[in-house]
Amino acid sequence: MTLADSRIDRYRTRTAVPVPPVDREDPTVWGTVTSPELESFEDDGYAIIDELLNPMEVADIATDIDRLAADPGLRSDERVIIEKTSNRVRSIFEVHKISPVVAELVRDDRIAGLARQVLGSEVYIHQSRVNYMPGFQGAGFYWHSDFETWHAEDGMPTPRAVSLSIALTDNYPYNGSLMILPGSHRRFMPCQGQTPDEHYRESLREQRIGVPAQEDLTQLADKYGIAQFTGPRGSGLLFDSNIMHGSSNNITPFPRSNLFLVFNSVENTLVQPYAGTRPRPSYIAAREVVPVR
Repeated sequence: MTLADSRIDRYRTRTAVPVPPVDREDPTVWGTVTSPELESFEDDGYAIIDELLNPMEVADIATDIDRLAADPGLRSDERVIIEKTSNRVRSIFEVHKISPVVAELVRDDRIAGLARQVLGSEVYIHQSRVNYMPGFQGAGFYWHSDFETWHAEDGMPTPRAVSLSIALTDNYPYNGSLMILPGSHRRFMPCQGQTPDEHYRESLREQRIGVPAQEDLTQLADKYGIAQFTGPRGSGLLFDSNIMHGSSNNITPFPRSNLFLVFNSVENTLVQPYAGTRPRPSYIAAREVVPVR
């Protein structure tokens, strides 16, 4: 028996047969919340921060992000994910290492400080990316819990991580804005099915494994309802790693681009993936822990 085999896995998933949902035992807020915007984070699993960035800051970031998407030299970079149908850029990962503007933003206490309050420790970037959803052709993201994937495919032990989504364009209810099930972070929803090696190559374009059964999603939606992250550019959404979320396609003329910064606690570093696969590349899941200073 290997060390990986002997681990006690409190969040079993990617199983051959259906496994019932698990009540979360780990805290949602590990530290002390001092920002008024985060008062409801414990109960809801997310918080919206209006005017997190000012218009000038958003413009600087958006300009740099658009530059990356238009750079022909990056098209062959494995960190750049191309849409299946439109052949347009869907996501760029490790953007905090590619963009100096984003690298500076990450170190801002308005940004990392939010994660430190919730996670109760120093933090590091587990993953960063920008998601592009162009008008008319922007493909959505199916319902999922980030932690389920990070646990199964990256080896994240507990849901002691948060994502910060920053709107770089106006997020309307009709242009593919993020939908969330408030309170669903308190239930871990196991997913059925074996995880193929290098599953990330397919799942970053279209996720089919690591998504809950429709009956489970229906029960969650009936219990918790659905909320939406909308607001002008510069708005921020901080959400728990285990909360159920997704987005629909954007068939409107209005594009939607969001920057995602995932902060993990330095006390929650990655081990071997719990799904038994090889670890995903470091640009998707950082295995080198560099605290944000």
